[in-house]
Amino acid sequence: MTDPLTSPISGPMTSSVSQTLDGSCCAEYAAMSRRSLLRGALALGGATTVVGSAVVSASASSIVPATSVLVVLSLRGAADGLSLVVPHADQAYYDARPRIAVPKDKLLVADAMFGLHPNLAPLLPLWNAGKLAAVHATGLPAPNRSHFSAMEELEDADPGSSRRVGWLNRLVGTRNHHSPLQAVGVVAGPPPTELVGPLPLMTVGSVDGMTIAGDDQWDTDPAGKRRRSLTTLWGSDKSPLGTAMRATLQATSDFAPVMKTADNKASYGDSDVGRALSEVARVIRGDVGVEVLTVDQGDWDMHTGLGTLEWGQMIKNAGDLATAIAAFFGDLGAQADKVTLVALSEFGRRVAENDNYGLDHGYGNGMFVAGAGVNGGYHCPQWPGLGTGLDADVTVTTDYRSVLAEVVSRRFNSSPAAVFPGFTPETVGVMQGA
Repeated sequence: MTDPLTSPISGPMTSSVSQTLDGSCCAEYAAMSRRSLLRGALALGGATTVVGSAVVSASASSIVPATSVLVVLSLRGAADGLSLVVPHADQAYYDARPRIAVPKDKLLVADAMFGLHPNLAPLLPLWNAGKLAAVHATGLPAPNRSHFSAMEELEDADPGSSRRVGWLNRLVGTRNHHSPLQAVGVVAGPPPTELVGPLPLMTVGSVDGMTIAGDDQWDTDPAGKRRRSLTTLWGSDKSPLGTAMRATLQATSDFAPVMKTADNKASYGDSDVGRALSEVARVIRGDVGVEVLTVDQGDWDMHTGLGTLEWGQMIKNAGDLATAIAAFFGDLGAQADKVTLVALSEFGRRVAENDNYGLDHGYGNGMFVAGAGVNGGYHCPQWPGLGTGLDADVTVTTDYRSVLAEVVSRRFNSSPAAVFPGFTPETVGVMQGA
């Protein structure tokens, strides 16, 4: 095998540690380096971009333009859904959080039960247009407070299976057409679990880095000198590495339209999640047939310093998240009507605040679904009610797979049974016609 850090597809790979790996997060989360938590880079079939504390992945491009596009935004570190979507009508929320609770009179678009964190204001145009939904009390079928284990379980979405196949890999597998890209890993690090499986995956350092390193004739000759040399060298090689190299060469050609799109990251704000979603928008606007993209953004493990509306990590994260998502949908142009975004986290936080203006690992959480086909507003088929003790959790009353099943069936016309084996979804109503 060639040295993965000098693979011809993208040149040397960086491996700096996420900026959230400080005293505010737990030891398990801090121990997860960029290669493990943020999933580094691997091989072919989609595209992965490392952008600070965010990582972008994409399923393989197909031979026809995508009719529907799904973007899965994973808020790594266990975001506090009770801060983002506040159950203001449940007095236990305020009793358990005397210092960090969001005051009811500061909430946005409050109904009889819920309201949004005020720093989510950039999302109001989507909300008012009926294109943003907030789903509460969602999560795994049983509590799992380990970041790594919960991420794996959430993304595999097939409890009890001995096969490590992600739900997005299964989704792509239900499509009638598939990319010709086929490959094995040629650079280090695993892909996101949700994309792992029999269909090949592709990762690169950035959209602009999706070239053959050293091929300086790309702008005037897509079949430049180094590309022609590599094609000659690997064209008839039947080994797994030969297959990977041919797929790499094909992939860089397929992505050429993406590289010619405008980079509008300045409108996304100065955050990793903003820069990552700007990369995703370029891939979608390139219209090369990518149907599934993932973004991992890892700044949500707030054991200390979650803070109030005047200071702390939550006000920054909520603002960055809302600014990035709003800019993303504004940047899609003619492609916007086919894009649906799902934002979720591996688990939630405890109901009660701790002594450090933070929250410890919990269970149930909120999800956001935005864009095409969404039935906007608050969705919570059964609010479980909150306790106030130190160990009080948000009880999960809606399995997160029920939300995803509606996206899968309504946007891709795929069978939820094929994507979530052995699971019978319940109706949530987050998608139109579900």
